[in-house]
Order: sequence, then structure tokens, then C-alpha cells
Amino acid sequence: MGYRVVVDFDLCESNAVCMQVAPEVFEVRDDDFLYVLDETPGPDLRGKVDDAVARCPKQAISISED
Repeated sequence: MGYRVVVDFDLCESNAVCMQVAPEVFEVRDDDFLYVLDETPGPDLRGKVDDAVARCPKQAISISED
């Protein structure tokens, strides 16, 4: 069973906490926008993604189970 990273860009403030936790999945670029590098990361990154979800100060990140 896989999962998908979902970001509510209306809530996201691109504070880069998620990028610090899971740089393989999230990136805030010079334009100050968040980019999801991998919407369906593997199970090896699940712990980092869960941590990014928990730490997002705007609660803009969620996980959709497939």
C-alpha cells in the first residue's frame, strides 16, 4: 500500500521546516515557493514524511493513503 504527499498551498507559508526534515521530498527554492520533489515517496521515507507532517506549523501537509 502506497501513500501520497498532499500540500495545501493555500495554507503553506514555505517556512522550509518540511525541507529540513525530508529534503528528499520537499524543497523551498529561491522563489520562496515549496516544491514537492516526490509526491509518492517510498516506504523508506515514510518516517521523515510523517515527521514533516507533524512539524508543519501551518498544518499544510497531509498524507493520502492509496
